[in-house]
Amino acid sequence: MSISDISPLLAFALTATIIEITPGPNMAYIATLSLSHGRRVGFAAVAGIALGLMTYGIAAALGLAALIDRSRWLYEALRWAGVAYLVWLAWNAWSNESETADAVGAADHQPWRAFRRGLVTNLLNPKAAIFYVAVLPEFVRVDGGPVVTQTLLLSVLYVGIATAIHMGVVLLAGGLQGTIATPDRRRTVRRGLALVLLGIAIWFALTSGRSH
Repeated sequence: MSISDISPLLAFALTATIIEITPGPNMAYIATLSLSHGRRVGFAAVAGIALGLMTYGIAAALGLAALIDRSRWLYEALRWAGVAYLVWLAWNAWSNESETADAVGAADHQPWRAFRRGLVTNLLNPKAAIFYVAVLPEFVRVDGGPVVTQTLLLSVLYVGIATAIHMGVVLLAGGLQGTIATPDRRRTVRRGLALVLLGIAIWFALTSGRSH
C-alpha cells in the first residue's frame, strides 16, 4: 500500500463510521439483547450482523448487489420482509418473559438464536446491499488494482468498523445489565426498547421506499 492509498481509505473509514454510529435496527437490536441477556448473547448477535454485512460485501464484489439495486421488485421484497422481521422482533421483545424465569437450560441456546437473528436482520435489509452499490464504489480507484479485490478489501474494512462499533454498544449495554437486575426493571427496559424497534421498523418502511 502506497501513501497515496491512505487518504481514500481514511475517507472511506470516516464515511463508514458516520453511517454506523447513526442509530438503526442493528444498534437497537443488540442493545436490547445485551440489556436483557448480557454481553455473551450480544456478541453472538454482533457476529451474525458481521456475517450478514460481509455476505453483501461478497455479493457486491460478484455484482449481485447491483442486481438488487436494479430490480425494484427484489428490492421491495427484501424491504418489506425486513420491516416485517423488525416488527416481529419488537413483538418478541415486548412479549418475551424469559428473563423472569429461573430456567437456565433455555438460555444455553440464546447465543445461537441471537446470531441467527442478527444475520437474518441484515440479509433482509436491502439498504445494506445498496451501501455497496451507492457508497463503496465511490472509493474504488481506477488505478488501484482489480475492482473485485478493492471491493473485498473495502468491505472487510467496513465490516471491521461496524463490528467495533457494535461491540462497543454491547459492552455499554451489557455493563448496564446489573442496574436492571430485577424482573420488573428488565421488563420495563425491554418493552421500552421493543417500542424503539417498532419505531425503527415504521421509520424504515416510510423512508426506504424508492420512487423509481
